[in-house]
Amino acid sequence: MKKFFTLFICLLSSTTATSQVSDWAEIEKVFDRKGTVQGEVFKIAFPRGDLQVKVGEVSIEPALALTSWIAFKKTESHTMIMGDLVLLDREIAPVTAKLVASGIEITALHNHIVNESPSVMYMHFGAHGDPKMLAEKMKAALALTGTPMGPPSASSTPNIDWSKIEATLGWNGQRKGNVLQLGIPRAEKISENGMEVPPFMGMATAINIQKVDEKAATTGDFVLLANEVNPVVKALTENGVAVTALHNHMLFESPRLFFLHFWGFDTPEKLAAGLKAALDKTNSVRNSKN
Repeated sequence: MKKFFTLFICLLSSTTATSQVSDWAEIEKVFDRKGTVQGEVFKIAFPRGDLQVKVGEVSIEPALALTSWIAFKKTESHTMIMGDLVLLDREIAPVTAKLVASGIEITALHNHIVNESPSVMYMHFGAHGDPKMLAEKMKAALALTGTPMGPPSASSTPNIDWSKIEATLGWNGQRKGNVLQLGIPRAEKISENGMEVPPFMGMATAINIQKVDEKAATTGDFVLLANEVNPVVKALTENGVAVTALHNHMLFESPRLFFLHFWGFDTPEKLAAGLKAALDKTNSVRNSKN
């Protein structure tokens, strides 16, 4: 009887896992590209390799600050999506109209960086419903932009030693081209309209660092409570990292959150030290370098 029960549980778990894979495979088929699963969240990314954006003499790679993304999470009765679209000024109006007509809620529209050329804006959105229908609606909106669709082009990852930077920040990151990407979650549970929003859905502090010869550029956003905003501003400013934006990304989140974007250009070690000083002012998960 015990063996039968164990077999039943294994079969049930296998069936559930297969079902989840199948559901996300349907989304991947809509976009004709693979996504990434972390816990309950499926995320699919759209690097804007069509854009040639510069801040001063720094050419921004898509992984640093030019990647649109859509995250999916199932609830008991439907699927929730959230994400961020990277848009040129001329793309904002048609994308807005398409999202509104499709029943997708726009939750924020703003800059993330400053002094970039051409100008780039970031549109945050959210919706609930059938996952395939939501994917098709988002694909129709993306089609109004220059975003490359279909399977992404193969890219190489240079052999850059990021170990000192990861040690300073206390986290390991992902390598994408010349960029190191880190996501550092908050210690609190975050919800939107009563539904938990995991860190992988944009609730983790994002730190991206791009190697530029012997120096590096960094940008991203700190996810903050109100009482953390000015201590983080002070820490960044004192370490030569500019604050470029401060705003919301959602409408009904709990606790109330502020997203603080930044830009820095210096040696990787100096940037990491400044970012660590700012992280120390937040209630982020610590000592989780793996």
